Amino acid sequence: MFDNPPDLLAKIRLGEDTFLELKEVRFAGHRVSAPHRDSLADELAAFANSRGGVCVLGVDDGRQVQGLPVERLDAVEDFVRELCLTGVTPPLTPVIERLTLPDPSGMAQPVVRVDVPRSLFVHRSPGGYLHRVGSAKREMAPDYLARLFQQRSQARIIRFDEQPVPGATLDDLRPDLWQRFASLRQKDSREVLLDKLAMARPDADGTLRPTVTGVLMASADPRRWLPNAFIQAVAYRGTEVVPPGDHLYYQIDAKDITGPLDQQVLAACHFVMKNMRVAARKHMGRQDLPQFDLTAVFEAVVNAVAHRDYAIHGAKIRLRVFADRLELYSPGAIPNTMTVESLPYRQAARNEALTSLLAKCVVAEEDQVFTGRSTMMDKRGEGVQVILDSSERLSGQRPVYRMVDEAELVLVVPAARFGDGD
Repeated sequence: MFDNPPDLLAKIRLGEDTFLELKEVRFAGHRVSAPHRDSLADELAAFANSRGGVCVLGVDDGRQVQGLPVERLDAVEDFVRELCLTGVTPPLTPVIERLTLPDPSGMAQPVVRVDVPRSLFVHRSPGGYLHRVGSAKREMAPDYLARLFQQRSQARIIRFDEQPVPGATLDDLRPDLWQRFASLRQKDSREVLLDKLAMARPDADGTLRPTVTGVLMASADPRRWLPNAFIQAVAYRGTEVVPPGDHLYYQIDAKDITGPLDQQVLAACHFVMKNMRVAARKHMGRQDLPQFDLTAVFEAVVNAVAHRDYAIHGAKIRLRVFADRLELYSPGAIPNTMTVESLPYRQAARNEALTSLLAKCVVAEEDQVFTGRSTMMDKRGEGVQVILDSSERLSGQRPVYRMVDEAELVLVVPAARFGDGD
């Protein structure tokens, strides 16, 4: 980022933004008196919690290079290093570089460049949990902070799907829904079993309560505690969503699919099966030709409910069936360091407790026709490849994954096209 002095100087002349912070440095004796230690720690932590950035010490708010005394460079570097180690949790490891930039008269002046990369962790500084918004730092809203914890590696410490749900009690979990995960030889009490399955955890007061996983898999309607834990399914007659009142607007079917997650998955598959076209080829005996491969649809919906970010308030899974495609929107960025391109080749679980239970969740025999297996998930991580290959064999077009604003994963599956003879 601004890898050479001319580029950095050009950036300074444009002023501060999301990626650049400028600080004048003042001294009291041999000690750095400005910027204030806590203030600079906040700025650097905000960069790390966002997309990274560069702080240049020795440039004033008027974008003028003032420089630093050569004999004080060690003190400035020590100041920065110390606040990164002791003023930010977990500590920052920036790249600190000494270089020269021309002042208004053209004379080269020493400055210190502090390069802070985007971090794998979420950092707390004296001002709290901050992130960069334009040229300013702002405290993160609780829902934004929860998402960030899930996206970065501190999710290994605080997993949203294992958090106890305030106000929920063990009696809110249906026995028939949690007992299906117990071994026939298991003699544990309800409390012990639910804890082992990560379906219950003690809250701050020590009361054992259902976790997010518990209410998602073993309550009659998770929306009581997680209002957006459902699938909004809509089928359209055409290829676009147009405003009501337009003569082209036809919404064939719509349904909010609720209940335990495994029931949501199967209900979503039946919704697609009900609303897609199925042609028949008759010249070599009757052969049904569906618009969408239901095994691929099953894998896609399972992945959506298993890997979506349930910490995002106000976001739900959206399933849209059009005449020429199926769209599936799943809230949340891709976990860890995965990318859209690496989805077919790598495996990462945002909700490990949830995926563990889905892997144990039995699929009824009548539904195995399109699920292709006896449980909701497997441990092989082949689901995305199945979605891509099975859909392409049917339609001749490969499905596409894309991210929307780094906050929602979208899968678009092209529909099979039927010829006049089909």
